[in-house]
Amino acid sequence: MALELGPEEMRVLGSLIEKELTTPQQYPLTLNALTLACNQSSNRYPVVDYDERLVESTVLGLKDKGLTRIVHPSHGRSVTRYRQVLHEALYLERPQLAVLGVLLLRGPQTLNELKTRTERAAEFAELSEVERTLDGLAGREEPLVVRISRQPGQREDRYAHLLGGEVDVSQIEAAAPAPVRSTARVDELTDLREEVAALRRDLDDLRRELGFDA
Repeated sequence: MALELGPEEMRVLGSLIEKELTTPQQYPLTLNALTLACNQSSNRYPVVDYDERLVESTVLGLKDKGLTRIVHPSHGRSVTRYRQVLHEALYLERPQLAVLGVLLLRGPQTLNELKTRTERAAEFAELSEVERTLDGLAGREEPLVVRISRQPGQREDRYAHLLGGEVDVSQIEAAAPAPVRSTARVDELTDLREEVAALRRDLDDLRRELGFDA
């Protein structure tokens, strides 16, 4: 199954993957929560500012491609929610899905970066396990990742996903973000704050539906 997703589709899909693997208690996501996930300021490159209309049209477009599904209100939930099914469409295991999720949200990554940034989503005991996972994705009949040789000024090779089509290395180098010193703990705190904001907006929606003032 060859894919060539647009930037908005990649951001929406990556956000759904991340939240499913790291905060399953809040998944599937409401439109509010999905929009906030797309617009997070941490663990994202580039940072975007999508509105709900764009996110909704994007997630519905992904549904037409067989990559997302709508979860209609039931079992005490009164708000429509959305989930990804990329793993079903491409027969992906959890470690593969976790790696692709990071690549979709953060762009090309080294083995060390992928191991660190998938800690909440998958368990890689050694870098060699990350590399085997990437090799498996790269070796498919329709490759899903590609290895980018170390460029001048870099210490390691990097990996990029191919869900948006072929990779232009020159464009990747031009668009690469400047190194930022950050810790996993700081990133997790930012994520938690944004998840709390999403929950508050969901609660406001529920109160409005029940006839209470938000």
